[in-house]
Amino acid sequence: MSDIKFYKHQQIPLEMHKVKIVQQLRLLPADERLKKMYAAGFNTFQLHNGDIFLDMLTDSGVNAMSDMMQAAMMHPDDAYAGSETFFRMAAKLEEIFGIKYCLPAHQGRACENILATRFVKPGNCVIMNYHFTTAKAHITRVGGRVEELVSDAGLETESTLPFKGNIDLDKLEACIKKETPANIPFVRLEAGTNLIGGQPVSYENFKAATDLCKKYGIMTVLDASLLQDNLYFIKTREDSMKDKSIREITRMIADCFDIIYFSARKFGFARGGALLIRDETLFHSMEDLIPMFEGFLTYGGMSVREMEAMTVGFDESMEMDVISQGPQFIKYMVDELAAYGVPMVTPAGGLGGHINAREVLEHLKAEEYPAGALVCAQYLAGGIRGMERGTLSEERNADGSERIASVELVRLAVPRRVFTLSQIEYVIDRVKWLYDHRRMIGGLRFVHEPKTLRFFTGILEPTSDWPEKLTAAYKADFGEDA
Repeated sequence: MSDIKFYKHQQIPLEMHKVKIVQQLRLLPADERLKKMYAAGFNTFQLHNGDIFLDMLTDSGVNAMSDMMQAAMMHPDDAYAGSETFFRMAAKLEEIFGIKYCLPAHQGRACENILATRFVKPGNCVIMNYHFTTAKAHITRVGGRVEELVSDAGLETESTLPFKGNIDLDKLEACIKKETPANIPFVRLEAGTNLIGGQPVSYENFKAATDLCKKYGIMTVLDASLLQDNLYFIKTREDSMKDKSIREITRMIADCFDIIYFSARKFGFARGGALLIRDETLFHSMEDLIPMFEGFLTYGGMSVREMEAMTVGFDESMEMDVISQGPQFIKYMVDELAAYGVPMVTPAGGLGGHINAREVLEHLKAEEYPAGALVCAQYLAGGIRGMERGTLSEERNADGSERIASVELVRLAVPRRVFTLSQIEYVIDRVKWLYDHRRMIGGLRFVHEPKTLRFFTGILEPTSDWPEKLTAAYKADFGEDA
């Protein structure tokens, strides 16, 4: 092997797997994409998957299973009660996290519903490093409110700070004293802050924050949905953890918390979720809500086939070769775009690459939903579906005014073990083109605006004919059928 080939081998991320099953993709012509965008109400959630070339909306429920996971799906126990599949899953979770009691639920937001229903009362304050949309919605639904105490540096889109998801410890203690422990049902920390760019939390911060909560007698909850990315960053960025195995780091984090919940649509590569509860009394105080909202205590609204698969997936999530690919592909994409001048969230986090739409579309007002407009433009310019993570994902203030998001991002998620490097290169090329034509992109306004989680089902329209002009420019550069 020549030196130059060896050099390039060291610089590009590698797929640590081989492809055995493929799914056909199609790239609609530009004019067809324009029609589909209008039909979807300029909401990428409303697009049909068959009309999308590369689906980078989310990493939730769209990760690729391994051959061993698919094989496991062939021997489930589909008993309504007492399923052996559940006991195998619970035993694997206890092995990894060291927590005995497990409540199954069909996905992460179902776990959030259980937590909010059982513990949050009107007027209560739930403290977080940063909110997630459904976690916040469940808390406000029952009359609680959320205080976000991520460090100020975590909201700086471009920096070199390795753990931008850390909670501010001084703010945490001040908030506890202000609210009083009696009014704080729990403190929730998210391992990999989704809405600010998949930014990780250090082990040191997990430990210090939970120790502070123990001092005041406050229950601690970990949202571990993005844990595997966070584990990679702790292993590679936190000096004191470099000699620890992924399993050791996982157990050290788990030991800090009273309750851990996760969406297995992210952590575990399948479709499901679970709550892990350390204390038996606490477990019994919650178990009645599973039959009420989810299903029986040994399936929790999940398919037993998926449960068998995720049990294998949990083991795979403890392997460095498995959990490294997502962050490495994301870093490659972010670094390439940042070098071109595209404003990106740096350093690259987990989950996906995040474009700073507030800077890209600085000619638009916040009320015109810059991130929403940019994510629609991305579909027009390449058939790529991303997700808006900004003001459109917020809910309005009580007086009807817009709650302007702290950050205005477009997320290009990188589902685990799904895309090849050539597909990532295609995305990079189309984002560069769009950045060069950014002044052509206009705003959006609501036609139908739901009161809660409006970004899922809302219908919007462009404020001008900018989609037609952008499509014409794209066709001029790439051809009629590009």
